[in-house]
Amino acid sequence: MAIEIRPADLFEDVKTIVGPKRPDATVCWCLSYRIPSKQNIALHGPERGEVVKELVRQDPPPGVLAYDGDEVVGWAAVHPRADTSFARNRKIPHLDDLDVWSVWCIRVRPGHRGKGISHHLLKGAVEFARSHGAPAIEGYPVDNEGRHVDLTMAYVGTRSLFEQAGFTMSAPTDSVINGFPRVLMRLDLQ
Repeated sequence: MAIEIRPADLFEDVKTIVGPKRPDATVCWCLSYRIPSKQNIALHGPERGEVVKELVRQDPPPGVLAYDGDEVVGWAAVHPRADTSFARNRKIPHLDDLDVWSVWCIRVRPGHRGKGISHHLLKGAVEFARSHGAPAIEGYPVDNEGRHVDLTMAYVGTRSLFEQAGFTMSAPTDSVINGFPRVLMRLDLQ
């Protein structure tokens, strides 16, 4: 299996990973940290996909996609922190005034999990941020200490996933997902 990571600039491929099965369903579309909370709450059904369609057209696009041949198999949301709700999040600390990037969602399609694709996605997110001049990249995974994490809550990643990618734990946070504390992991890109 040769996984290739590419910028998320094809809407249909992004839709395959983060979009709903029913067009009228109101699912995350990986927007909850990317757009202001009021806008996120106000969007319903197909409106969410239209916002993602616009984000995909921007430079840089809203993340990276993993491909196994021509098949899209995974997604990682990565963007400058200043353009996300992490810029204003009171539960996730700011370490300094660097214009860091954030990676906050890693998803692998069912049937492709357990093959190391999340590792490829995180590495690809780092390279994507580096190629756009990011001085550092942060993630906010759960510190599950090796215990099982519900797959619907594992989208933020685990501390060990980030450590294996070279990130270091830089600060605790006041954020908790599914009973697990989140930690601020950072990788210097300079």
